[in-house]
Amino acid sequence: MNTGVKQKHTYPFSNAANRLDRLPISRVHFQVLTALGIVYFFDLADLFTLSNVAPALIEHWGIQLSTIANVTAASFLGMFLGASLGGRLSDRIGRKKALNLFVFIFSIASLCNAAAWDIPSLMAFRFLTGFGVAAAMIITNSYLAEFFPSSVRGKYISFCAMIGLIGVPITNIVSAFVIPLGSWGWRLVFVWGAVGLIYFFFIRRLEESPRWHENRGEYEKADAILKRIEASVEKEKGPLPAPAPQTSSGQVQHAGYAGLLKGRNLKITIVLSAVWIFETFGFYGFASWVPSLLKSNGVTMENTLWYNVLHSVGAPLGALLGSMISEKFQRKWILAASAFLTAIAGLLYGMTFIPIMIIVFGFIVNITERVFTSNLYAYTSEPFPTEYRSSGSGLAYGLGRFSNIFGSLLVGFIAVQLGYVSVFFFIGGCWLACSILLICFGPNTNAKQI
Repeated sequence: MNTGVKQKHTYPFSNAANRLDRLPISRVHFQVLTALGIVYFFDLADLFTLSNVAPALIEHWGIQLSTIANVTAASFLGMFLGASLGGRLSDRIGRKKALNLFVFIFSIASLCNAAAWDIPSLMAFRFLTGFGVAAAMIITNSYLAEFFPSSVRGKYISFCAMIGLIGVPITNIVSAFVIPLGSWGWRLVFVWGAVGLIYFFFIRRLEESPRWHENRGEYEKADAILKRIEASVEKEKGPLPAPAPQTSSGQVQHAGYAGLLKGRNLKITIVLSAVWIFETFGFYGFASWVPSLLKSNGVTMENTLWYNVLHSVGAPLGALLGSMISEKFQRKWILAASAFLTAIAGLLYGMTFIPIMIIVFGFIVNITERVFTSNLYAYTSEPFPTEYRSSGSGLAYGLGRFSNIFGSLLVGFIAVQLGYVSVFFFIGGCWLACSILLICFGPNTNAKQI
């Protein structure tokens, strides 16, 4: 009994935040970026497979835009549940275990999409894909926020998003080549989405988050992981500076989701949820619907696919720019400015059918949109304390995805009843709402220890 008590007091706390904060960026960090960059790459690739496949389904299955809206709604219902439940599960069983589970789910579900035989089966498989994709995204961001030093946290989360966003133009190029092969070509796009299983070849590079262990009072486990990380960094970079002292253990009483609706957490939850709702309307209103809208307004399927390729080249460039400026300005101001520019570019896009203008404005939308999104992933993980990080960011992200169950139906209604241009007024208004919310209520987060 005495030995047990003595061991307990040997680790009153493991000082994980300060020990990680003083580490120079090293091979350990780039190994984490590689593994999680693969998750991001195929996570975002899977998000955009349906928008590429939709014109082919309209042509080969003879379905209407309203049916595409129903399939999209099923995807977003899965995302809502995945983000909400996946984030909570991550807070309970650990970042690494939960991430493994959800990467497996979305990869296998994407493969099942390729075997869909009718609209109900496709809706079921898209639901499962959305479930896994959203959960994996939330857990990835929580891990990155807890692992990287606070002075460069936003930069590297945005950089990881850039790696993922490279998957968007590559997926669009794959789609442009395989979809025209025949009535079955669209199925290969979903097979491509399942290649994310290669993540499991890199999983050994990931330790469990020591911040997660520490928050649960598992100080010995947190300390053991930190010692392995520190030994690896010290071998590469030389002696490390002493960490700042920690004044308390940081162990807390968990209150589940109820804790997100109390005190400071309540304002953060409301603001971030609202931003994610409007971002989702604006982001997916453009990305998911533009190919189908162009085809429905007389643009050929081949031209629609290649327009989408040229638009999406701006995506990784936008994420790279977002990464470069992430620590130079407060993220709330980067988000507000990029949302405003996206609103303007999106409106201009909707007012032309001149091919070069479609390409130019679509390219600009992808740049400004991805500056916003890459920084929003970092921003969402920062204001919540460790014990609520995955749950809080998962709930905000999940509510955004849930709202798009209705958003996709609303965009379909606007397109059919009010016309093509009206869709882009709706999208622009959503981006403008994001900008106003962040200016008025967004907290400052840069370089703050979380």
